[in-house]
Amino acid sequence: MKKTIRSVLIFITLIIIVLVGLLIKLRIQTGRILTDYSSIYKDDKYGAPVYVDGVEVITQDVSCGYACIEMFSAWNGGHLTEEDLYNEYGKVITSTGDKFCEEMNKRFPEYTTSIHKYMSNTELIDAVYENLARGVPVPFEWAAKYGDVWTLHYSLLVGMDIPNDKITVANPYGYVEEISVDEFLQRTSFEAYENMPFYFKLAFAVGMFEKNTIFTVHGLNEN
Repeated sequence: MKKTIRSVLIFITLIIIVLVGLLIKLRIQTGRILTDYSSIYKDDKYGAPVYVDGVEVITQDVSCGYACIEMFSAWNGGHLTEEDLYNEYGKVITSTGDKFCEEMNKRFPEYTTSIHKYMSNTELIDAVYENLARGVPVPFEWAAKYGDVWTLHYSLLVGMDIPNDKITVANPYGYVEEISVDEFLQRTSFEAYENMPFYFKLAFAVGMFEKNTIFTVHGLNEN
């Protein structure tokens, strides 16, 4: 009996050590992405606003991931719906960034969708700007409020106007959202997520969810 209790205590201790280590790693990763981005306002590259026309906001009925795929499909001239996806799988499969990226590539083979995780603030802004400048909306992960409750959420970036400090988002909660660059980065890094539940923190720590994460979408014929 004593040996069993000792083994259980050792196992619990090891689990705690691993979790603490993962949380420390997450803190370090977060610190690395929160870089100063003030230089973007002086960079001529971002002098011209970029905006993708034709993205219609679709209020999610099943999930934000499926709604973003439906919005992208409609923008691309398709007719894929949330319900189509749910009926095919019988569940939501886009809860993680890797699975969302996989589904984008499956549904839109004329494009290559790539996931970019834990980008620095300046890298994130640059990648979004370039993708929008090519005329393609940018799916991304961020913290968003549903009513008064913070959530982990997918949306589509459709516009960026750095000189006027404005980011435009097609939010499947049912509206177009215009926010400052600072708020955008606070939310993509999840620093804005007030009182994040511990199980969400663990999900970030083990790599189930990621911060400063976007999905760039390139046509197959692009260089």
